Amino acid sequence: MRTAVLWVPDWPVVAALAAAGLDAHVPAAVLGARSRGGTAAGHSVVAVSAVARSAGVRRGMRRRQAQERCPELVLLEVDDVRDAREFEPVAAAAETVVAGLEIARPGLVLLPADGAARYHGSERTLARELVAAVARDTGYECQVGVADGLLTAVLAAREDAVVRAGGSRDYLAGRPVGDLVHAVTDPAGTVAVREAASLWWRLGLQTLGDLAALPAPDVRARFGDLGLWAHRLAAGEDVRPPARRRIEPELTVAEELDPPALRVDVATFAARRLAEQLHALLAARGLACGRLRITARTATQELERVWRTDAGAAGGMNAARITDRVRWQLEGWLTASAAGRGRPGRGRDGALDPVPDVAPILHLALAAEEVAPAGVHQPRLWGPDAGEDDRARRALGRVQGLLGGDAVLTVALQGGRVASDRVHLVPFGEDAGRAREAGLPWPGALPSPAPATLLAAPVPARVLDVAGRDVVVDVRLAMSGEPAMIATRELEHTPIRGWGGPWPLAERWWSPDGGVRRVYLQAVLDDGRGLLLAAVGGVWQVEAVYD
Repeated sequence: MRTAVLWVPDWPVVAALAAAGLDAHVPAAVLGARSRGGTAAGHSVVAVSAVARSAGVRRGMRRRQAQERCPELVLLEVDDVRDAREFEPVAAAAETVVAGLEIARPGLVLLPADGAARYHGSERTLARELVAAVARDTGYECQVGVADGLLTAVLAAREDAVVRAGGSRDYLAGRPVGDLVHAVTDPAGTVAVREAASLWWRLGLQTLGDLAALPAPDVRARFGDLGLWAHRLAAGEDVRPPARRRIEPELTVAEELDPPALRVDVATFAARRLAEQLHALLAARGLACGRLRITARTATQELERVWRTDAGAAGGMNAARITDRVRWQLEGWLTASAAGRGRPGRGRDGALDPVPDVAPILHLALAAEEVAPAGVHQPRLWGPDAGEDDRARRALGRVQGLLGGDAVLTVALQGGRVASDRVHLVPFGEDAGRAREAGLPWPGALPSPAPATLLAAPVPARVLDVAGRDVVVDVRLAMSGEPAMIATRELEHTPIRGWGGPWPLAERWWSPDGGVRRVYLQAVLDDGRGLLLAAVGGVWQVEAVYD
C-alpha cells in the first residue's frame, strides 16, 4: 500500500506566527521545556523558522544562545493546542484532494495514495495537487512525499520526492538511525526514540540498514515494542500488524451533549469521559488501536477527523492521550482560523470565546479503528496489555491505603560505586528525588553488567588456591595465589572456573575513621553462576550474584 505524506516544514513556528498575527518573514523560534531526570531543567529551542535558521539559530539551543545568534529573534512558547487548531484548515484543504486522511501530528498528514494517484494520473501529479490545494486554501507552503512505508514517506516528504514501489529499504539503508524520530507521531515518544537511537549508534548500529539487518525476534527480545517498531520502519514496512479488522460496534463510545457545547472546555469535559470509556473497552478486551476517529455532529453538519496512534514509540494510547487529541481537534473545529472569520478571543476565565458562525456540538463520538490483539506488542512486566498492569497498580494502592505509603516500595537507580549504594527505595507512586545523581561519573564503580541479585546481607566466604590455602591480597594488590575454590555456608569447596580482578575501592579516605577500603573480585563457578566477592579487612564476603 502506497502512502502519501503531506508535511508543512517548521509547523510549530508557522502556527505560532499565524496565531500571533506576525509576518512569516519574521525570524522566530518556539521554546519548549527540556527535561532532565523527569524534572524541568529550563527551556530550549524546539522549532526554528527558515529565516532564523539562516541566521544560525538551531533546535536545542538555549534561549540566550539563540538570541546571541539572532538579536531580533522573536521567541514564542510551545502550545500543542494552538498547533492543532491552526492545522485544521490545512487538513481540510488536503481532504479536498484525497479522502480518508490521518493526522499523525500537527504539521504532518498521512494519506492513502493508491486510488488518488490513479484518479489524478500519477503520484507526482497527486503531490502537485496537494501542494496547490494547501497553498490556495491556507496560504501555507507544504511538501509531499510518496512511498511504501511510513518512515520512507515521511523522509521523502522532507525531500519533496516520490520513492519507487519496492525501493523503500534501499532508500532507508544508508540513513542514520536518528532519522527514526521523524516518524514519531506522539511527542511523548520523541525522547525515548532519541535515547534508543543514541544507544544503537554506540552499539555500532549507525544506519537504518544496520538495524533492519538484525533478526526481528532478537530486536524485540532486547528492546521490546520500541525496538520492534523501529525495526519495522527501518525495513521499509508500516508499523501496523498485517492482520487488521474493521471497527467493531462496541468499540465506539458516544454521548449526546445536553445542553449543546459551543465552548472547547465544555466539550472537552465530555470528551474526557468518553476517552476513559474507550480506553477501558480496549483494555478489557486486550486490544490496541491503530487509529482514533473523532466525530462531532451539529444541527447542520457532521465533522469527522482521524488521528494516528503511536503505540510503538510512546507506550500505547492511554485515556489522557486520547483526551489530548480530542481537545486539540475540538479547538480546530470550534476556533479554526479560516479565511473570512475573525479570530476568537479569550474571556476572563481564559477559555476561548465562541465563534459566531460555528454551530454548537450536539453529539460527540470516539471510535477505535484498526484494532488488533495487544499481544502483538512486547508484554509488559505485569503481563500482556489487557489491563493487568492497571489492576496491579490499583491493588498496590489499596495495600498502601491499609499499611501506609511507605509500606510499598519500588526500586530506582541512583549513583554510587558499591552495588548496594546504587539501589534507592522510594514509596510506590512517588517521584522522590535521588540522593546521588546516576548520570555523574563514579570512578572506581562496579563495571557493567550489574549483578542480577544483591544480597540483603553479605555472606562470609573463603577464597582458596589449588593447595587449599586462603587467597590474600596485599597492599600492592598482589594475590598470594590464583583463586581455585570458594567455600561458604552453602558452598563447600566449589571450584572456580574463571575470575577477574582484583581491583581496589577506597571511599571517604579523608574522614577521621579512614573511610571504607575494600578489594573486589569476580568469580564464575562450575555451574555457570557468577559471584561478586569483596575483601573487607582481609575477610572475603559474597555481596551479589550474577545470572
